[in-house]
Amino acid sequence: MELGDRLKAIRERKGLSQRELAKRAGVTNSSISMIEKNSVSPSVSSLKKVLAGIPISIGDFFTLDIDDIKPEPVVFRASEQPDIGSNNVSLKLVGAPVSGRNMDIMRETYPPGADTGPEMLQHAGQEGGVVISGEIELTVGFDIYILKVGDGYYFESSKPHRFRNISDEICEIVSANPV
Repeated sequence: MELGDRLKAIRERKGLSQRELAKRAGVTNSSISMIEKNSVSPSVSSLKKVLAGIPISIGDFFTLDIDDIKPEPVVFRASEQPDIGSNNVSLKLVGAPVSGRNMDIMRETYPPGADTGPEMLQHAGQEGGVVISGEIELTVGFDIYILKVGDGYYFESSKPHRFRNISDEICEIVSANPV
């Protein structure tokens, strides 16, 4: 199989359009098109740049059995979302098997009285979310907020923070933060 044919097959199996791959790789659409038509032979550095947009290593590109490549999943059923929570808090992670995932999207469930623990949380990045049922007490630094259905939050995660359900109802939140 020629290089261009192989690139096209892998790109399509990964569910990427030429335009999306070009955008990810920082090259023009016509560059991808010309490579796939075998009308140009890219340098090793140019090929590495294009392959980084898939992402796939140059070694895997030439040795991987194309029939073994599966498209990245797009839909994650509730039953497929692993629970990474603790302290009676359910944190269902959406998209866990996606390679190169750069954010965590979670469906959080806090039963009455549940909280993220006595220690304030701190980590790199930012996080945000929206309350979709119930209410939650959010502490960020020395400030305490009560969020109800439809209320959202967004803050620097390096600030000490904590979530606590002080109501008699289950609270559900959809949130996102970097991996």
